[in-house]
Amino acid sequence: MFDPRLLRQIELHPFPLLFVTISGAHLYGFPSPDSDYDLRGVHLLPLREVVGLKAGQETVEKSGVHDGLEIDLVTHDAHKFFGLLPKKNGYVLEQVLSPLVVHTTPEHAELKEIAMDCVTRHHAHHYLGFAETQWKLFQKEDPPHVKQLLYVYRVLLTGIHLMRTGEIQANLVRLNGNFKLPYIPELIGRKVDGTEKGLLEQADFGFHQREYERLRADLEQAYEESKLPETPSGVAALDELLVRIRLGKNSNEIL
Repeated sequence: MFDPRLLRQIELHPFPLLFVTISGAHLYGFPSPDSDYDLRGVHLLPLREVVGLKAGQETVEKSGVHDGLEIDLVTHDAHKFFGLLPKKNGYVLEQVLSPLVVHTTPEHAELKEIAMDCVTRHHAHHYLGFAETQWKLFQKEDPPHVKQLLYVYRVLLTGIHLMRTGEIQANLVRLNGNFKLPYIPELIGRKVDGTEKGLLEQADFGFHQREYERLRADLEQAYEESKLPETPSGVAALDELLVRIRLGKNSNEIL
């Protein structure tokens, strides 16, 4: 059961919502006691703000402490979000398919099915790029943060798993049930029992660099061997769903 304060923020959203899920550390399986809640979702703009001269808010962002709970809420209008899905963007796939669902609709269920038809082998590039960015952040700090290192391993394992199985799995605990990397539980323990910005004292940079390079090579090989399609097949279905949602939700509106 989710904290009712999360539901309160959804109720206060200015537009109808197709879904809201939890992303970030809670989804990845290593939230600290002080981790904020990353809420991600899709909203639907009124018809006037879609077809008129005055464009509506494609993105709604709200960050801060609300009712004593730190929340980072970001939603995109359906047109923008649907347009991101076919673009080998693993981040939006993880959002729509997150098992931590705070708000849902029948259209969300349809969208999840279509999202799987947007998965291609080229999503590997998203995870390779994300891992490289996090690795650079990890290297910059002295001492480094546990969070950045966990993100490195999380995205590499998610990418490898996706290339091999076609399944989006963002939870590092579950991923490591298959990969069985012996150092992962200890790193997760440090993050879960510590703070969001907890430091990794006396980090073995040499060891983690070798692991980063090894897993990166595994992801590149998994990409080469992947049986996933080259191009997304769900674009037409996304278009049909978007039109149907827009017309259905706005059928009683007066321009």
